[in-house]
Amino acid sequence: MGDDVILLAPSRVEANVMGAGVIVTGTGAAAIRGVVEALRERVRPGVPVAVAGTAERLGPDLVPGQLVVANELWTLGTGSSLRVAPSAVRRIDAAELLAAELRHQGHSVAVGPVVTASSDTGGEACDRAALGRLGALVLDYDSAWAAALADDNRPLAVVRAVEDLAGPGAMAAVDTRRAAAALAGVRPPLERWARACRPRRIVMAAPRSFCAGVERAIEIVERALARYGAPVFVRRQIVHNAHVVSRLAAMGAVFVDELDEVPDGATVVLAAHGVSPDVRVQAAARDGFTVIDATCPLVAKVHHEARRFASRGYEIVLVGHAEHEEVVGTAGEAPDRTHLVATTHDVDRLQLSPGSRVAYLTQTTLATDETAEVIDALRRRFPDVAGPSADDICYATQNRQDAVRAIARECDLLLVVGSANSSNTARLVEVARREGCPAELVEDAGQLRLSWLDGAATVGITAGASAPESIVTEVVEALSCLGPLEVDEHRTTTETIRFSLPPQVR
Repeated sequence: MGDDVILLAPSRVEANVMGAGVIVTGTGAAAIRGVVEALRERVRPGVPVAVAGTAERLGPDLVPGQLVVANELWTLGTGSSLRVAPSAVRRIDAAELLAAELRHQGHSVAVGPVVTASSDTGGEACDRAALGRLGALVLDYDSAWAAALADDNRPLAVVRAVEDLAGPGAMAAVDTRRAAAALAGVRPPLERWARACRPRRIVMAAPRSFCAGVERAIEIVERALARYGAPVFVRRQIVHNAHVVSRLAAMGAVFVDELDEVPDGATVVLAAHGVSPDVRVQAAARDGFTVIDATCPLVAKVHHEARRFASRGYEIVLVGHAEHEEVVGTAGEAPDRTHLVATTHDVDRLQLSPGSRVAYLTQTTLATDETAEVIDALRRRFPDVAGPSADDICYATQNRQDAVRAIARECDLLLVVGSANSSNTARLVEVARREGCPAELVEDAGQLRLSWLDGAATVGITAGASAPESIVTEVVEALSCLGPLEVDEHRTTTETIRFSLPPQVR
């Protein structure tokens, strides 16, 4: 038994599989009750409790060797209630976090109810088929009783390895070995879970989540579906967030890579990141297209500046990431005059004709401090370089980065909610790390890693401009499963900007 977690198993065989220090409880309520009472006198208050062992399969889709993490414990009493309905149900809120950690270790994992039956009958009275139909996954003879040790506000986890003993003897032995092999790997994830369990302070950075351009783009697709009916075709992701795209797809939006995938006569939305003139020409040439432009007005501003500089004979240095859709679209405004750079080293390698007039533009979603370094390098090399009439980095990108800087130094960890292909989201991770704060990007709560939370007493949370606030809420709720939370918000500014909609959907 270690200082971080109390590990319980029903038999010496299962305890030995998991390693030294695992406490053997036996089976049945009476036997386990004595073990639990003795442990309460010995163990430090608040230490998490983990119950692990093998279990009999109830769920029809489970296979031997698969792990089941309990989100509920069903206790079966005696008499008629033993046959179908549990006499007591206990929820275990951290099941999904632990399951994600086990999956990351390579285990096949299911989450659902674990049934504990009385060992006095050996479970003969249980109607296993009925329990399976109710959603129970596995049956054991110890979990619910052993879990009583966690009644005094100790965090609880229950993991069972599926063994199927319904076949002949030789097959039963093989299936038992599979379950034992799976059980041998559960201890490190359980220990990480235990170390992650603690009271925490959560600092919410604000502003966070949707900006005005993202809200506008999403509303355009929603209104197009309401006005023109499904399907509405969207070229590329309307915004860079998988949850937003999935929700709109469920409403009838069809996302395509190129316009040649769209049938004639369709309604087409151009995504918020903007497109090159070639794409607009292609759309105009198609028969009966209704084209709705969802380009963010701040991206459209950069396109306008590219056309203006090109028309005046400037060579345009575009600061940005080569494969990003916004950069592709902007460069398409003047492809023969646009030179892409991402770093100060790229500036040094620029090959421009002597006497060239040089202007710079930037991708709207870059990190402001790194971009400033590149622009300074441009000014040193080209003292007469022209710039945009106003900063190209959008207000929302700037605000979210400022909000991260304001909280980073007081946090042990910063979680950034958003998709990996979102440029402004990725920049928030970089900003936090440059401030000395460990930071991780998560698509949603399912990507949280327990190892990040070891020792993290204060956790900052923000979200990229394309990430829904509802996913932020889910992340906070997931963290609350690991212990009490004190949630504060640190707001650096209030955003009031709103953009008008295109005429087709007003």
